[in-house]
Amino acid sequence: QVQLVESGGGLVQPGGSLRLSCAASGIGFNIYAMGWYRQAPGKQRELVARISSGGNTDYADSVKGRFTISRDNAINTVYLQMNSLKPEDSAVYYCNALHPGSLINYWGKGSLVTVSS
Repeated sequence: QVQLVESGGGLVQPGGSLRLSCAASGIGFNIYAMGWYRQAPGKQRELVARISSGGNTDYADSVKGRFTISRDNAINTVYLQMNSLKPEDSAVYYCNALHPGSLINYWGKGSLVTVSS
C-alpha cells in the first residue's frame, strides 16, 4: 500500500519560514521523481517544485530563490524548505511521487500552509 504523508504545515507570519516533509512508503522511493504541488481556494493545483531521482530540481518562477526541495533516500523522505513566505503562498501543499517509466502518480492528502499576520 502506497502512502505519502505530509507534515510541517501551519500558520506563519509573512517573511517567516516553514519546512514541509513527506514520508513515503510502499514505493521504491529511490527511482521516483518527487514533487510538491499546491492548491489555493478557487485555484487549480500547481507545481511548486520537483526533484528527480538523480537530484535535479525544478521550481515554479514564483518560488525560485525562496523555496528549496531536497530528498533523503535513506529515509524515503522529501522536504520543501520555504523561506520569505508571502500571503500568496497560502495553500494546501501536496506531495507527489511520479514513476519515471509508467508515469503512475501517487498523492498525499495535503498539508495546509497559511501565511498571515
